[in-house]
Amino acid sequence: MVRVHDVCAPAAPSAVAARDLTPLPLADVTLDAAHELGAWQSLNRDHTLPHVIERLETSGVLDNLRRIPGESDAPYRGFNFADSDLHKTLEAIAWEAARVPGDQPWEAFTRDATALLARAQREDGYLDSHVQGHPDQEPWRDMRWGHELYVLGHLIQAAIARERATGADDLMDVARRFADLAVTEFGPASTRADGYCGHPEIETALVELFRHTGERAYLRTALAMIDRRGTGALGTGPFESAYHQDHTPVRESREATGHAVRQLYLNAGVADAAAETDDAELIDVLAAQWESAHGAKAYVTGGMGARHKDESFGDPFELPPDRAYAETCASIASFQWDWRMLLATGDGRHADAMERALYNGIASSTSVDGRRFFYSNPLQLRTGHDGTSEYSPSERLDWFACACCPPNLARLVSSLGAYVATGTEIAARLHLYGAGEIRIGATTLTVTTDYPWDGRVDIAVDGPLESLALRIPAWARGATLEVDGRGDDAVAGSDGYARVALGGHAEHAGPRRITLTLPMPVDLLDPHPRVDAVRGCVALRRGPVVFCLEQADLPGGVALEDVRLDPSVAPRVGPAVASLRAGVTLHAQAVVRPAVGLPIATALPRASRTPAPSGMLPGRIALRAIPYARWANRGGGAMRVWIPVDEEGSAT
Repeated sequence: MVRVHDVCAPAAPSAVAARDLTPLPLADVTLDAAHELGAWQSLNRDHTLPHVIERLETSGVLDNLRRIPGESDAPYRGFNFADSDLHKTLEAIAWEAARVPGDQPWEAFTRDATALLARAQREDGYLDSHVQGHPDQEPWRDMRWGHELYVLGHLIQAAIARERATGADDLMDVARRFADLAVTEFGPASTRADGYCGHPEIETALVELFRHTGERAYLRTALAMIDRRGTGALGTGPFESAYHQDHTPVRESREATGHAVRQLYLNAGVADAAAETDDAELIDVLAAQWESAHGAKAYVTGGMGARHKDESFGDPFELPPDRAYAETCASIASFQWDWRMLLATGDGRHADAMERALYNGIASSTSVDGRRFFYSNPLQLRTGHDGTSEYSPSERLDWFACACCPPNLARLVSSLGAYVATGTEIAARLHLYGAGEIRIGATTLTVTTDYPWDGRVDIAVDGPLESLALRIPAWARGATLEVDGRGDDAVAGSDGYARVALGGHAEHAGPRRITLTLPMPVDLLDPHPRVDAVRGCVALRRGPVVFCLEQADLPGGVALEDVRLDPSVAPRVGPAVASLRAGVTLHAQAVVRPAVGLPIATALPRASRTPAPSGMLPGRIALRAIPYARWANRGGGAMRVWIPVDEEGSAT
């Protein structure tokens, strides 16, 4: 392990697996606003973040806090963890201050919000507007549903972000008073059997607070909470103990189960704790959890959580596309967990998982205007779907009763630059490819690319860097590298990275030129044979981007459910659609086999199944597929990622 110093980034471990995995300060990465990742950050800054700030007011989050010092007589509104929506927003604002130094349009809002939090805080440090605003509530009485430590976790992360980004310690003063109270109540000396939160998140926050302040009491408290969990002390109802990750001790838990966001946030916290203690037992648990989550319970989009009932993981390979919950926050939590696993192991498969979630399961959550969102992210929407529930709508909504996702998105996108690259003045790695500029010590990397729509990545290296590692995604076949005009195959090591020896300035008078080319053919993905829900279907993927079919792209009178892909005609790349911010579309051939009037089950011979009682005949049509992340921006019609293959032959 290599010791590193604190940096302005969401996660700054005390040690990483190698020098070239050292996190970079957020301000040292500038993503080009004319290309995908930088454009997303601009959309987030110009539209998403202002919208979220406005909704904090209209949804009652700020009034909930004003009630405590008597500055509002409005009734409490929202869920009992509504304070965390403010905390995540403050974190997003902080990362924006780091990303765009000198331009802080929300500094006054942050100061006002921080002052409000300070006025609402009790003398002993406790701060939770739901408990404080209800005379019948007592602190720490309901560890299963109270969410007080969850709220504290997001407050801590916001305070760390603000101090790292701006140097201001006002929010940190509030956060540490509350955190110190939690250490007193739930530290290693606590005798409370239920001394942990029903919704994990505090663990990763406390470890990061230890990293930021050097105070080991925070780390010890996080470890104590991890080791207490799994005894069932939180109780049950209406969901079983697994929902709260309280069914099995963490050190014995090897299957991803229960509420997906809780499981994934817990795993991120365990990864942080393991990194600080070099705990082999916890590291082994995380490896098993990763295989369970990514090997048997993840959607092709990177989405996590198959069940609506309790927002949970299902059984292995239980991955129904139309009933996929795949909560936005679960994809974000998965991204954060994989980042920590990447820093600890250097294994490129964690960056692959981050990329898959980012461009699909996370990006799908936000409309092209940046002001509407999905809470759940299904892989299929049926014709006639009842979209009245905000947790399975036909189109994105501008807010939710449980509004955890929009501010969570804002804080992730504000901090995207922190996940692009790592390294020191000697060696560096590129994990996510995006156009922009990366400064590593005295070296500047200028990246020119239209990724993920194009697989060519040009890198100009100006400075004394000695080695640069480039991730070769698992989906990439036949990748090539060209260094200063000399080309060769891009051979990835066992960690998934191809390394380029640069030799510093001693051997090169000027900037070195590197071109990585990742071929991007259109792949037809077959599902795992055990995923019954999509047997006989294929998914379209090009590079890291998963595509889907939408009703809006079909001829009039053709139902999406009657479309069958003709696999004998290779799909091809189509033009961009600017209105959808889709850099690429795909074109394919399909057969329409109408099923109007057929019974639910039939004993007819297979050859007799295709004629429809309506008199319609099977026919051929051209298909256009769009990036899954851009669906539902043209209305709420049917959509599907997994497309049935025409098993009866394409000739009609």
